[in-house]
Amino acid sequence: METHTDVLLVTANVGSLFDNVGEIQNEWLQELYKTIHNYKPQFIALHFQEVGGKDYMVNMGHAEDFFRSIETSEEMKDFNRVCIYVDNQFQAENSFTALGSMYFIHKTLKDIHQYDFNVKDFKAVSGQNKHVGSLDRVTTVEKEKFPKNFWPDFKWSRKGFMRTRWIIHNQALDLVNVHLFHDASNLIACNSSPSIYSANRKNALRYVINRISDGRFPPLPFFLFGDFNFRLDTQSLVQHLSTSADVQTVKKDSSNEVEKIICEEKDNDHQVLLHIEEKLFTYLHQAVFREDNGRALLKYDKEPAAFHDVIGEEDITFPPSYPYSEEYTKPTQYMNTRCPAWCDRILMSHTAQEFIHKRDDEEKTVVYNTVGPNVCMGDHKPVFLFFSLKND
Repeated sequence: METHTDVLLVTANVGSLFDNVGEIQNEWLQELYKTIHNYKPQFIALHFQEVGGKDYMVNMGHAEDFFRSIETSEEMKDFNRVCIYVDNQFQAENSFTALGSMYFIHKTLKDIHQYDFNVKDFKAVSGQNKHVGSLDRVTTVEKEKFPKNFWPDFKWSRKGFMRTRWIIHNQALDLVNVHLFHDASNLIACNSSPSIYSANRKNALRYVINRISDGRFPPLPFFLFGDFNFRLDTQSLVQHLSTSADVQTVKKDSSNEVEKIICEEKDNDHQVLLHIEEKLFTYLHQAVFREDNGRALLKYDKEPAAFHDVIGEEDITFPPSYPYSEEYTKPTQYMNTRCPAWCDRILMSHTAQEFIHKRDDEEKTVVYNTVGPNVCMGDHKPVFLFFSLKND
């Protein structure tokens, strides 16, 4: 009788894989399979965001190939039950989220059930269950795009969440795939602390948490994993990085609008230390984001703090997961487009955090890290959480 079930949760914004079709996908998959091989989980949940990439109308066919290649790969052959949900209906503007979730159950895991939100009961999982399309009539998944009236001042984009519900042995839990709003402009992000974008994400995450615990179904321990787009508190960070610099604000001729912020060192030939534009963030000493896994910058990672009453997270010991270079030869370098940040996260209810630490033995069984730290994985490094569920 086994005493525990090993679980692997992975979140990955895969937009880059489709915007650069074929260039990095093979290596990306090999890194995923390596992680699976290293931890040998019996239950795997893969949560993908930006399926099809920015040009999803053209690339959605490639996305289907991507899912098929994982499902049929030699590395996954011992997972004899699969549940796949891909929202690829970009024609349905009111509901399209570009989210995809894949769940793999190993042949050694006997006792697994999935919830049917229509009949409000759990059913044993068997065979291959593949749902690619609008998902509106699929009763084992709940999917929602954020309402358009949330933020009338911002462009409505393919952001939302997708929930499935499981019993693994006797532990019931919700797994929620999430994609929140990004920072559209580095300059606007510098205007206030917290930024207007941070406030948007806070509203959206509170909405998700309320929806998954609103009484329509019995509340359960949950894992929220996806691209939260959390950013460092840009205003505070810029002030910190430019303490010993002369700061210039350049405005557009025609209006009073800020076009760029340039911080020059006071000596050292007035070398440009920091240069910020709407979609440019160039810092001279980029290594600070990688040194000691960016630990010195965690104090500017303030967005999750608003939710400490309801969610927890394992300690972060990896560098910011975004925005990595999409150049094959620069796998650990950041692009100069945005300030690096821990966008990709695995958060959980306090009840979930309690049970992942329930193992009696001394062995460290919880691992929170990135997939492919030294390989080009696109602009987001996937993030994983590995833990053992104790079976009472």
